[in-house]
Amino acid sequence: MEFHPVIIIGAGMAGLSCAAYLTQAGQPFLLLEGSNGVGGRVRTDRYKGYLLDRGFQIFLADYPETRKLLDYEALNLQAFRSGALIKKAHNFIQVVHPLKEPNQLFDTLLSQVGTLPDKLRILKLAAQTVSRPDEQLLQPQEMSTLAYLQSQGFSDKIIQTFFRPFFGGVYLDRDLKTSSSFFRFIFKYFAKSPVTLPAEGMEAIPAQLAAKLPPGTLRTNCAVETLTPNNEILLSNGQSLKAGIVVLATDAATSARLLADEAPRDFNQTTCTYFTADESPNKAKLLMLNPDSRSVVHNLSVPSDINPGYAPAGKALISVSTHGPHGLSPETLALSIKKELQSWFGEPVESWRYLKTYFIPEALPPTASNPAQPALRLTPNRYRCGDYTAYPSLNAAMATGRMVAEDISGKKF
Repeated sequence: MEFHPVIIIGAGMAGLSCAAYLTQAGQPFLLLEGSNGVGGRVRTDRYKGYLLDRGFQIFLADYPETRKLLDYEALNLQAFRSGALIKKAHNFIQVVHPLKEPNQLFDTLLSQVGTLPDKLRILKLAAQTVSRPDEQLLQPQEMSTLAYLQSQGFSDKIIQTFFRPFFGGVYLDRDLKTSSSFFRFIFKYFAKSPVTLPAEGMEAIPAQLAAKLPPGTLRTNCAVETLTPNNEILLSNGQSLKAGIVVLATDAATSARLLADEAPRDFNQTTCTYFTADESPNKAKLLMLNPDSRSVVHNLSVPSDINPGYAPAGKALISVSTHGPHGLSPETLALSIKKELQSWFGEPVESWRYLKTYFIPEALPPTASNPAQPALRLTPNRYRCGDYTAYPSLNAAMATGRMVAEDISGKKF
């Protein structure tokens, strides 16, 4: 039976990060991935000349964990403007980060999104969160995001018109039930970080990590069927492996199956529908938000306005997100979206061409009970990592992979 000192199961961002740090430590390992490519939820398809990320995703470039491992120059990051367009009747209200675009300060302060005290509270909250360490922001709080915003004095108006559509879209929870500790963390990085897309799509991020691994250490199309208590691994192709240490870097459901635990059920889900058009419906380079949760359009962006490489020359790529269950087929949903968007952009929407739909039932896990100190060591020779063990983000996936590698190797990175 083939033996490896460390076997990592799953080449998503957590598994790749763990492998990258074990490589730095000189620790031999084997990384197994069940699908045909790396990245887990961070994947991009090349489809008819378009780059389609599997679900609407953005990259917050100031995440500390990504800066430890990634070559930003090679990713060629392209940035959104910092802010949003919020749908109101037949128009949009533009709200931008006043510290990043000072010339928009008075327009933002005078916008109809909330009261002037609301906007001053946002600036105060930004100053407070940016100045605090992540570990402090992530300390457990028995409070939802909604309760936290209300406790800070924000009006119902700004909660309904800004916080619900924006942050409800970030963690796919329009009710804002998500932990306030995660809200404070993610608010900090939206306040300070460029919001970007890599030139070659989001999959360029995991692909860069995979390319730096030693030859022969990564095997794709190697789905794990069974994991025994003594770390014997049976693959779907019938091969058996033995590991000194096993790292479960899969999604939460697969990890639960291999450990014979009960599978988690409370994931947030989303559907991303892509269209193409001859021109962009709005070239503001801002995310467009819909406060109306009854709509099939919850947010909309034009990735090709941020990064022209997402679409062929002379074409625009339009991404529409619908959060939560809707019970519609991809074709019916696409027709419903187009009908609704005609009230946003008028007749040109008729000529939009439907491209593809991504339904992601387990898009984001809930925040763990103690996101700052995730429980990663299961036994002396078995670990788990992934954002579901901490909080839902690329930063958490990579941080937990690093923490496991540190415990295995005895080195700090």
